Amino acid sequence: MMSDMALSTDGYKGTRDFYPADMRFRRFAFRRLEAVCEAFGYEPYDGPMLESFDLYAAKTGEEIVNRQLYHLKDQSDRHLAVRPEMTPTMARMVAAKIGELPRPIRWYSIPNLWRYERPQRGRLREHWQLNVDVLGGDILQADLEILNVAVSLISQFGSDAQVEVRINHRAIIDEFFTKELGLDGPTKLSVMKLVDAKDKMKPEDYERGLRTNALSDDQIKKLTHFFSLPLEELHRLHPSPGSSHLSKVLDLMRGLKLSALVRFDSTIMRGLDYYTGMVFEIFDTHEENRRAMFGGGRYDNLIGLFGKENLSGVGFGMGDVTLEHFLEVHRLKPSLPRELDLIVGCTADADLSRTLDAASRLRAAGASVATTLKSAGFGDTLKVANKQGAHFALLFGEDEWKAGTVVIKNLKSGNQEQVKWTELETWWSAQGAKNK
Repeated sequence: MMSDMALSTDGYKGTRDFYPADMRFRRFAFRRLEAVCEAFGYEPYDGPMLESFDLYAAKTGEEIVNRQLYHLKDQSDRHLAVRPEMTPTMARMVAAKIGELPRPIRWYSIPNLWRYERPQRGRLREHWQLNVDVLGGDILQADLEILNVAVSLISQFGSDAQVEVRINHRAIIDEFFTKELGLDGPTKLSVMKLVDAKDKMKPEDYERGLRTNALSDDQIKKLTHFFSLPLEELHRLHPSPGSSHLSKVLDLMRGLKLSALVRFDSTIMRGLDYYTGMVFEIFDTHEENRRAMFGGGRYDNLIGLFGKENLSGVGFGMGDVTLEHFLEVHRLKPSLPRELDLIVGCTADADLSRTLDAASRLRAAGASVATTLKSAGFGDTLKVANKQGAHFALLFGEDEWKAGTVVIKNLKSGNQEQVKWTELETWWSAQGAKNK
């Protein structure tokens, strides 16, 4: 029995409807991202939307698992989760065939991800995210490559001058928090996440958070001083393999002429628990969008969780929403009109077979062709063609059919010409030659 109440046209909060115009941008952006990844030798992969809940509980950050994870029980009482990120799936897939995959492993994917969080600018419950990972190989070279890929992605859209790459190393933080501040494991992780969120907090809330973690005045003073140190001074006062590694990365970035974009920032933490080495974030420097766009880092122990051989990796994730906002504020988002080559119309139902024949022949010649799906006069057909965004309209009636011709009108220039019925394919080939 049908209800008298109309269904709502609103989608679920935090999700988006992609109308054709939206899909044109999404496909454009994804193709650009894919082209850069494949230029560096990365291959596409994908995995399931549903995974075991335990996959995320093992290593994904506590905030995601406890507050943001969509999870459910299936009919067999298995605890499942809708993927909030792709790295655990990638790690599971690599571990399953770790003896078969040639190394280094260079993979990328653009999955649909879900997190239950408060929708806001740049952060929705549903989004698509480019994930790029390299596993195996020399750690220094792999870290350098992943940074190069990240910057190249921004360059592919027209500019990299408006971004800043901030890098840090978890070993630097771990050593300072453990040896200098004497923090235990849970407190260290809690303070790291607090520092990670500092820019989104009021100063008094940040201070209160430090006190809540039982940091003394002396510890807070040491922490503040630590975050003010440049890399060279930090390495002198608190030497660690992490600071030495970052010095090498920065030196090599100069050789790639990327040093102007990259700087050390000891406050970059990355909240996910599985990061163990270099971590980084790409910041937009535009005053209307001054925020972290995307980031990633090195994970040494994730593959080993599956009980087989361990394999260190490094990667990052770039969300489609933050990329689109970046392009908008920098006026780099292109106008993408519909690409439809021809509309074919006819004046009488008796001409339908001829209409279908013309459309089929032109499609076989490589054109995108739609029909009007109704018999109409030339004027009405041209109105349909203009509304559909076609480049050309192909028209014919009884007079044209008797003469063995069709009328083709260029809807951009307004010019029209008579083309022989038998020469449609030749005419279309000539259009391609003109546009080369």
